[in-house]
Amino acid sequence: MPQGSQKFKVQRPGTAKKQQQNKQKGPKKGGRIIAPKKSKVIQQQKLKKDLEVAIRNKIEHDVTQKASSSLHKPLSVVKGAERKDKTGPPRPGSSSK
Repeated sequence: MPQGSQKFKVQRPGTAKKQQQNKQKGPKKGGRIIAPKKSKVIQQQKLKKDLEVAIRNKIEHDVTQKASSSLHKPLSVVKGAERKDKTGPPRPGSSSK
């Protein structure tokens, strides 16, 4: 029989220590978008985004028309396959805005 008190704490088998979560310290990476409170601002942002998309599509269409007219053989534009999961970073060539 041991004499004296125990010098360490006995861990009971029913209790487990809490696992510490691995969280990043400091600010998160990436830009922050703060939603506006006014509906007029929301409509302006939506209009601006729609105009940007329309202008980009028009430029792409004009460029393909000029390229196809200047070549001696027909130009075939090949678009990449759409990905089903949108979790990854966007491709640099895609215009999703």
